[in-house]
Amino acid sequence: MFLVLHFICLFFVAVLSMYMVRHYIFSLTALNSGSVQPQYALHGLSCRPSVSILIPARNEEAVVGRLLHRITQLTYPKEKLEVILIDDASTDSTGEIADQFAKAYNFIKVVHRSTDVGGNGKAGALNEGARHAKGEVLLLFDADYYPQVDIIEKLAGYFVDPEVGVVQGRIVVLNEPETLVSRLVALERIGGYGVDQLARDRRGLVTQCGGTVCGIRRSLLDHLCGWDEKMLTEDTDLTFLAYEAGFKVRYAHEAECYEEAVDTWRSYWKQRHRWAKGHMQCFFKHAVPFIKSRNLGLWERIDGLLVLGTYFVPILVALSWLLGAVVFFMYPVDWFSAIWTVIPLFAYNAGNFASFFEVGVGIYLDHRVRASWIIPVLLLGFTLSVLICSRALIDLTVSKIKGRKEHNWAKTVHAGEDCI
Repeated sequence: MFLVLHFICLFFVAVLSMYMVRHYIFSLTALNSGSVQPQYALHGLSCRPSVSILIPARNEEAVVGRLLHRITQLTYPKEKLEVILIDDASTDSTGEIADQFAKAYNFIKVVHRSTDVGGNGKAGALNEGARHAKGEVLLLFDADYYPQVDIIEKLAGYFVDPEVGVVQGRIVVLNEPETLVSRLVALERIGGYGVDQLARDRRGLVTQCGGTVCGIRRSLLDHLCGWDEKMLTEDTDLTFLAYEAGFKVRYAHEAECYEEAVDTWRSYWKQRHRWAKGHMQCFFKHAVPFIKSRNLGLWERIDGLLVLGTYFVPILVALSWLLGAVVFFMYPVDWFSAIWTVIPLFAYNAGNFASFFEVGVGIYLDHRVRASWIIPVLLLGFTLSVLICSRALIDLTVSKIKGRKEHNWAKTVHAGEDCI
């Protein structure tokens, strides 16, 4: 028995070590990418495809007017732009606010979904919007976002490369100073986008679509027959479908958009639980097809598996602590003691969302020195993620056993404070 336990412990340490080394490499890559100019940035001046902006909105009366007003200020040629807001069975004034903008601006359209067909998930709302869209490129914005005025040029320019199927912009937290939770989310975004996404893009690995502030080539979406409405994280699903189909996902670091992050622990749990459960869905759906795909190189496949396994990492960390303690006290051997002592390092640096080092490098690159004082809170966030991911895995397992397919839109409530 003790040999089995030692083997399992070594396996956990090996997996966590891979994530830790990956974070180190990404941090160094980001540090060395400061002077690198976006490869297709200049093409934003000449590559001007027709664009359809899709905005799925369910009970977003507090923020939808702010976004639509901002969209009227975008610098992209209006003759090549259409905006489609999908009022997904809202019970507040979201639809009425959107209708007012549609009356004032002929490039804005509103699609109303009744309670009979709407309100069951973001993917369904996006598919409805896509059926009405005419653009060569579809851009997605959640209702609580606030984009740069030239963000379309910055995103659309990457599609000059026919191999690019998806382009993801950078997300920056708008309401960072409000609470400890919003500050924590801001750190996660700094590390996740300012370092992790940037490094993956620079190294030609698996860049992720975040489901908002992103562009999708229409021909790719048609090839995939739209978004899979059974998936909780339709963005991660789209990422891997794009790679498996032979397309690339690029990251446009210069294309910033500002979000209203969750600001309570309850909202944080609810949002991250959906992300974790959906990401695990994607793991079971894509792990084998991704490995077998002939459109990917060796390092892309390895990185893709690590991306798919991200939300299992907190569970592995917890198990490694428990199993390591059992082995250390019940079946001690000399060589194992040294390994067990470094597990806390893995637990902190192989974190679920944004590692300590990536956040630190991101703060340095963004010249956000004052934000560094809150870095230790990442340990609290990671500890909470152990519980969130464990619960998500249990819920997903129960759903599979019982054959349930409910995927309700666990939307985040937005206050709509003017932080601009």
